[in-house]
Amino acid sequence: MISFTTFILTLLALFSLSLSAPMRRDVFVPPIVYPQAGVVWIAGHHHNVTWETDDAPVNITNGIGRVYLATNAIIDLDHPLAIGFNILDGRVAIQVPSVPTGQNYSIVLFGDSGNYSPQFTIIGL
Repeated sequence: MISFTTFILTLLALFSLSLSAPMRRDVFVPPIVYPQAGVVWIAGHHHNVTWETDDAPVNITNGIGRVYLATNAIIDLDHPLAIGFNILDGRVAIQVPSVPTGQNYSIVLFGDSGNYSPQFTIIGL
């Protein structure tokens, strides 16, 4: 039979473990609303990349955003277009990089996850 002291110490240990358990965090996957398919950007110009924030959970896993350019779904991780912004801002200003003209570009928004915009066109310099 378990002694009363052992029982109380076990309960206290379990209680302290539950208090130290990490807070549940939610992954936020905001849809990118701009650029859209059919948009044409010109290298060197400035644009706002925008995304939905209406359905953001209370506890986001990673609220620090990064924006990259992808070509044919391959992300150029060496040249971020924007870094260190709050993912709940819903937009960030970027400068269109000097890249070859093409219709297969996408914006990738990282915070919790990597969200791709629809493909659009960039006219290079």
